[in-house]
Amino acid sequence: MADGTMTATFLAVTGGASLLAVTARRLRPSGRLPSLEGWALADRSLGPVWTWFLLGGTIFTAYTFTAVPGLAYGNGAAAFFAVPYTVIVSPLAFVLLSRLWTVARAHGYITVADFVRGRYGSPPLALVVALTGILATMPYLALQLLGIRAVLTAGEVYPRGAAGDLVMVALFAGLAVATYRHGLRAPTVISALKAVAVFVSLTAVTWLVLERLGGPGAVFDGAARRLGGDALALTPAQQPAYATLALGSALALMMYPHVLTAGFAADGPRTLRKVAVALPAWTGLLALFGVLGFAALAAGVRAPEGGAEAAVPMLVDRLMPGPLAGLVFGAITVGALVPAAVMSIAAATSFVRNVYVEYVHPTATPKRQVRIAKAVSLIAKAGAVAFVFGLRDQDAINLQLLGGVWILQIFPAVAVGLFTGRLHPLALLAGWGVGMAAGTYLVVREGFSSIVGFGSGPLEIYAGLAALLLNLIVAVAGTAVLERLGVPRGADLTDLPSRLTVRRRPETGANQQ
Repeated sequence: MADGTMTATFLAVTGGASLLAVTARRLRPSGRLPSLEGWALADRSLGPVWTWFLLGGTIFTAYTFTAVPGLAYGNGAAAFFAVPYTVIVSPLAFVLLSRLWTVARAHGYITVADFVRGRYGSPPLALVVALTGILATMPYLALQLLGIRAVLTAGEVYPRGAAGDLVMVALFAGLAVATYRHGLRAPTVISALKAVAVFVSLTAVTWLVLERLGGPGAVFDGAARRLGGDALALTPAQQPAYATLALGSALALMMYPHVLTAGFAADGPRTLRKVAVALPAWTGLLALFGVLGFAALAAGVRAPEGGAEAAVPMLVDRLMPGPLAGLVFGAITVGALVPAAVMSIAAATSFVRNVYVEYVHPTATPKRQVRIAKAVSLIAKAGAVAFVFGLRDQDAINLQLLGGVWILQIFPAVAVGLFTGRLHPLALLAGWGVGMAAGTYLVVREGFSSIVGFGSGPLEIYAGLAALLLNLIVAVAGTAVLERLGVPRGADLTDLPSRLTVRRRPETGANQQ
């Protein structure tokens, strides 16, 4: 049974999140009439501090905080691809999010598919971008529930059977109500509690674990004995997979609707640039979680077969005093609520803007759009709960791996489209189709592994990046063919330049001599 003080602390943290969610309506109230922009983007009013809380809390999910140390526990150094991956996210966010925000604000775009619709004048291309985002988001949303369940089960806070299911439903019920009423403001407020709880608890846990196990040297030596000495360093054969997985994951993350929704809620591009510079603080947190995976090995933790993500929660339950263990479990649980809420909002908004309004009810009033989005967000959360209860954990993980490959295939239309409008929308559609098919085939062929081998070596790389390369080749070659055939394209309504131009500084007199 769980320790009483641990359970009390856990309930205090999760209860505090619920109470904070009730106050969400006080966060920068605008007094405007109900609108999708107000509900889904908090009226684009979040300053640097709130945006840092929200964006960091959205990117660094509860499943990330359990999966990375679980991967370190089972596979060693390869798990730390997540550190360079999240470091790469910062410059990408600095460039892409700030530019996207400027275009979106100028034209009233709420989703990235809105931008694609305006940039290329192609409703079909915008539709596949929206549907790809929704398709990739749903298993990611379900994984937040799996992260909660893994943590609570390890801490013996999650009862077996129907009682445990009720605990999960109760945790999400409060989130669903708060999100329904207050939209993005609810997870924004909760994200502040997440940041404080996770930073404080992890710092304390890391210090205590290292002290009890004899310091960093003893931790790495103990992990090396359990895994084998070579597992703590990458071999030359592992390096291409490590590098491409880090790069491809970073590119994919910037295309997820929940990340873009959190970015669009900022009050300006300058805020986003400030936040991008400060995001590596969350990366340091993730690295500490990875080290705890090695600490679990050194401490002799025996995670269940196929459940390595439970290693760190089991370590915390074994070594930490009850209140601190409860704080950690509560922090990780709240850590799942923030991205889950933003994901449901992003999926609902994409459906309303780019499916419902575009193809079902073009004259829908802003009030009706908000009402439909609220209903769809509830359905998304209910679907995630049913998904977790109805399928094996591995099924959700497999679908999320595919989701990362799928979402990467909209990169040419979105990110490349920010800097050049030369690619033809029909060629982008063809590239997207080839990338989706190739990426799915490669992942399924490898038994749902995102790392695939090529050649006799073999050279192992990230499947999503290989599919993206094919996607780009088809898009570029298709554009050349379509232009030669004179196939017309839609009107560009974004006022962005058709290609990048480099403005040279005036030459000085010395240079002119």
